[in-house]
Amino acid sequence: MINPLAKELNDILKDTTPGVLLSDLGNRLYFPKGIIAQSGEAKKLGKTANGTIGMTVIGGTPVTLPSIQENAPNLTSRELVAYAPTAGFPELREMWKQDIIKKNPLLKDKTFSLPVLVPGLTAGISYLADLFLDETKPLVAADPSWDNYVLIASARRNAEFVQFPMFDGEGINLSGLEKTLREQAKSGSVRVLLNFPQNPSGYSPTVDEAKQIVAMVKKLADEGTKVMVWCDDAYFGLDYEDNIERQSLFAYLADLSPNILAAKIDGPTKEDFAWGFRSGFITFSCKGMSEAQYDALVKKLMGAIRSSVSCSSTPPQTLLMKAFANPKMEEEKATFRKVLEKRYKLVKKFVSTHKSENIRALPFNSGYFMSFHLDKVDAESLRQNLLNESGIGTISIDSHTLRVAFSSLEEDKIDIVYSTIYQTADRMAKN
Repeated sequence: MINPLAKELNDILKDTTPGVLLSDLGNRLYFPKGIIAQSGEAKKLGKTANGTIGMTVIGGTPVTLPSIQENAPNLTSRELVAYAPTAGFPELREMWKQDIIKKNPLLKDKTFSLPVLVPGLTAGISYLADLFLDETKPLVAADPSWDNYVLIASARRNAEFVQFPMFDGEGINLSGLEKTLREQAKSGSVRVLLNFPQNPSGYSPTVDEAKQIVAMVKKLADEGTKVMVWCDDAYFGLDYEDNIERQSLFAYLADLSPNILAAKIDGPTKEDFAWGFRSGFITFSCKGMSEAQYDALVKKLMGAIRSSVSCSSTPPQTLLMKAFANPKMEEEKATFRKVLEKRYKLVKKFVSTHKSENIRALPFNSGYFMSFHLDKVDAESLRQNLLNESGIGTISIDSHTLRVAFSSLEEDKIDIVYSTIYQTADRMAKN
């Protein structure tokens, strides 16, 4: 029996692309008019007293243990320990929206939802899976891809995880992507996750590749297919080559077609070097959707948040709002990005001058990582050998892909690490 509130949201979304794409769980989700909603009303109208939230309040302010407050001397108790709204503080959401537009000028005159705060980008992807994946609704992604994608899609939602070979030569396998999308589109809809800069390869599309991907998606939409593109922009902005497309694919897909639902998953954890904050955002765009329809879709998402973690942590949101208001922030970020770019160039130089029949670097031009493709050596065996014999930590993504995070390698360690990787792979291949 579907809840009347869920039915109300479904009716608002009826005949829209999000409404068609929703999963079984997505159809059942709603944001209850319970404690949280009633508390929100009380904050606005309860001028005499607000007895809705389970917090200890003295003098109109939540109390804070001195042992906690002394470690955050510049934060008030409300900024430190009070509950945050389910979708995040409205001021922070608006700040992030304006920041998205600043970084993606194409969005300036396009319509899209106010970003919703989620407790980390992983949670954001998981919530999208709740809303749009099930046994009858597969997810398309690259091969190789981050191992959490298949865990979320298949283990949590029992959805088929369909992969296309990521590369063709030194660039994206555009024909492979199109072939896979067209095969999936036979059902009438398709959901594809595109992660740039990509984890694990560290590759971002060139300007031309981005245009071709957008044209590919639009063609499917023009033919009547309902297309949802998940733009995982976790490492957005960490670009090290001149020919890389600087704007998110979301900027091109937003407001492009009534048959295209674009979802942007991003946040400060990687972009702003605040990994442990576990703060991300989800933003939707679909041409022709009304404010009421966006609100219904956001309420579905809020239902997923409310029924899992209730709301995100308050201190990171407070600290982020203060940081975003600081004019020095961009300059500080630029300093760290230069460190990453220097490490990238050292790695790029090394792999371009070292050749092996047993190990080859996959294309990379951005982000935190690069990966090796292995033909004659098992990636997990190589990982264990590097760790146990040489004290070098790497990640085996699958049997033929070894990922190295150059972001965490000091410059004087790069030659040592990469020389050892090549030498160990060659030695193991001989044995």
